[in-house]
Amino acid sequence: MEHVSRALCQDIIFFARRTAEMGLVPNTQGNVSARDPQTGLIAITPHDMHYGELSADDLVIVDESGKKIAGRFDPSYETPVHCTAYRERPDLFAMIHTEPPYVGCLGAVGIPIDTVVASLLVNLGGPIPIMPYMPSGSDAFGYEMVRVMNGGYGVVWANHGLMTAGRTVDEAFRRTVIVEHAAQIYHLALLHGKPTIVTHEMFHGGVA
Repeated sequence: MEHVSRALCQDIIFFARRTAEMGLVPNTQGNVSARDPQTGLIAITPHDMHYGELSADDLVIVDESGKKIAGRFDPSYETPVHCTAYRERPDLFAMIHTEPPYVGCLGAVGIPIDTVVASLLVNLGGPIPIMPYMPSGSDAFGYEMVRVMNGGYGVVWANHGLMTAGRTVDEAFRRTVIVEHAAQIYHLALLHGKPTIVTHEMFHGGVA
């Protein structure tokens, strides 16, 4: 696509397929986007299409207001959420929304994902907060999501799913996997007792 680099579009398709292959999204749920650092335009997966059937040419290009610039399909329903986050967070260049089961489990009972594994602390900076349930697909949802993220790189959508972000699609995807892994361990650990939480002081050799 002339508006967004071909390599960026190929990354979106590659990692969108990985989310499906790893069971992080059911059916056609979820969405993946990236902002081209050269043009500022955003490429995002189309609405209600299986990732395995998509190619880079099927992505939809929008500007930061969500206006469609190119593409033969409708953009993802949650495009306004991505666009709002990009406008509010100049440091973000890729976002992935998935619906992983363990993240969804903790989100449904209102348990934020704490740093029970060091990788969550290292790669996302701390616990993953929960955004109270509200219908997605709007600028208002995006603003509330950014507020709850509070400068971080991940947020649980209560009774819905997960959004992770980063400088690249690869980084956002890695964070998705780390959050779901941490959620699984946290869920299982809670069945056996009170989990130990890894702090920055512990990680850097200080006193917890």
